[in-house]
Amino acid sequence: MTITDPPDTPLPPAYRLAELDDAADRAAMHDIDRWAFAFDLTPEDEQVHVWELEPGRSVGVWHDGPRGTTLAAMHSSFAFRVQVPGGERLPAAGLTWVGVHPGHRRRGLSRAMLHAHLRRSRERGEVLSVLNAAESGIYGRYGYGIATHRVSATLGRGAELRPVPGSEELVVELESVDGPRHSAELEHVHGQAVRPGWITRDTDALRRMRVIDWPSARRGAERRRIALVRDAAGEPRGYALFRRKEKWSDEGRPEGTVHVHDVLALDAPAARALWAALLDLDLMATVEVGNLAPDDAVLGLLTDVRGTNRKIHDDVWLRLLDVPAALRARAYPCAVDVVLEVSDPLVPDNTGRWHVRGGPGGVDVTRTEEAAHLAVGVADLGAAYLGGTSLAALAAAGRVTELVPGALVPAATAFSWPAAASTGWGF
Repeated sequence: MTITDPPDTPLPPAYRLAELDDAADRAAMHDIDRWAFAFDLTPEDEQVHVWELEPGRSVGVWHDGPRGTTLAAMHSSFAFRVQVPGGERLPAAGLTWVGVHPGHRRRGLSRAMLHAHLRRSRERGEVLSVLNAAESGIYGRYGYGIATHRVSATLGRGAELRPVPGSEELVVELESVDGPRHSAELEHVHGQAVRPGWITRDTDALRRMRVIDWPSARRGAERRRIALVRDAAGEPRGYALFRRKEKWSDEGRPEGTVHVHDVLALDAPAARALWAALLDLDLMATVEVGNLAPDDAVLGLLTDVRGTNRKIHDDVWLRLLDVPAALRARAYPCAVDVVLEVSDPLVPDNTGRWHVRGGPGGVDVTRTEEAAHLAVGVADLGAAYLGGTSLAALAAAGRVTELVPGALVPAATAFSWPAAASTGWGF
């Protein structure tokens, strides 16, 4: 099915956009993915590989050249539901596999694909688009802002944790990962998390991907393990996917590392029990984790945070596809009464002044001709939307303009949220 290019995104001669067929075009799509991201699956990886794209959501740029037709670029998306402040889950397009063959770069192919993605997502009724950016300098020009962050940290074995009542009543099971057996329990826990930015894994393919043990990812480490926290009734309350890698000093001291790939606990006792187990594995010296929420419980459980080598990274970039629908859907912790002047060059329906008025019980969002209190671009509004970035911080950087003195602080307070925005996994 050919997609008509928008007037401002013409493709060069001999290039055309078309929806890709999940089966017929699969080999060409795999080839673009390998060229764009400079990787190749090992024969061992091929044995466990899962085709995770969803039919009808991939678009490519074909090149009709003198030696035939080849795929020059592609992108795809997932049908996600993103949790927003207050717990509602909004339909969202999870943009992924954006790649251009290196022989076809600098010809506007990415621009044409991204414009097509925005249009198709809006036609499907998706309110948001989200992505993990391989190159962070690209997506701001398409209206995406950094909406969630992740924290990486290194913890020493035996790091002291604060006591939490009830944690001693929980049991932590350590096992080798068994996909069919563990996947359902992982998703049972994952689906209960309440946090802005959280994306549930709603298809079998996405669930399988989380427990696959890629042989190439071991790099001398053991196969993937799981730690499951259970209560007295046997219900899972938390989990960690990890693998250990042994190392010995010249003097024969154990200096192994525990690499934690995915970790989640539903409450403080579960977090205490889970991290106590991870921090007390024999022959290990350090525990490395790369996908913590900025306010993850373990950071508050540690009695001494010095030496944890904490780093903050950008995580999910968010694009508002329907500004009024998005602003109505999220909750606000206090009263809000602000007129936002939003600019969005790519989605004209979003551009204009929007009066957001209400409070914790709900808001009205209406287009208005009233004077605006704040001026903000759609990318920066997306960065603030989940509460993970303050409107005041954006204003301090010149990215939000206070048009009416005194309007910024109450608006920034209303757009905040007590739990840090986080997604916890990549797509």
